[in-house]
Amino acid sequence: MDKKSRLLDLKKRMQEDKTLPLRSGATQLVFGEGNPDTKVYFLGEAPGYFEDKHGRPFVGLAGQLLDKLIESIGLKREDVYISNVVRFRPPANRDPEPSELAAFAPYVDEEIGIIDPKVIVTLGRFSMNKFLPDARISSVHGIKSAIDWFGKKIIVFPMYHPAAALRNGAIMENLKKDFLLIKLAMESGNDNKKDDEESIIESQLSLI
Repeated sequence: MDKKSRLLDLKKRMQEDKTLPLRSGATQLVFGEGNPDTKVYFLGEAPGYFEDKHGRPFVGLAGQLLDKLIESIGLKREDVYISNVVRFRPPANRDPEPSELAAFAPYVDEEIGIIDPKVIVTLGRFSMNKFLPDARISSVHGIKSAIDWFGKKIIVFPMYHPAAALRNGAIMENLKKDFLLIKLAMESGNDNKKDDEESIIESQLSLI
């Protein structure tokens, strides 16, 4: 079974799983979407109003910003894969609760296993804490971590959530700079080389 078929099977099982929380207050399941053969997997928090309405991740204002940020590193939305740690919209867009994150976790793990990305970009603290449970996003955003994920080495790049950037100009600038490091992470398995990164960032920021 190829990746696309495995993802369709995973989506079907999630739709049929009546034990998943948040279902009763949501319009529909919001599954991940994108290129199953990508090297870059984006993992956000949960669907919002527009995502719940359209059944697609990151299609509201935060999603429009995410699309621009992806384009800033020479990629398009259809080149990557975008998903969330929770797949039904929480009431009034509240934060996901620990029990809700835990309920969806096996499906998220399976999705990551199918995609088998080189780089996971976490958007916001809830997806970050899945891989870096003790980290604070204000301290680690834009800093890659090489982790062992079920026996495979994966680079995790914590980023601020685009929705937070829309509310805060300083976070917006940090997010733009941090995104420019993703391309370097895709091209090299080495540790960050600060001087090289800073020169690349300065040369490309004007393009965003």
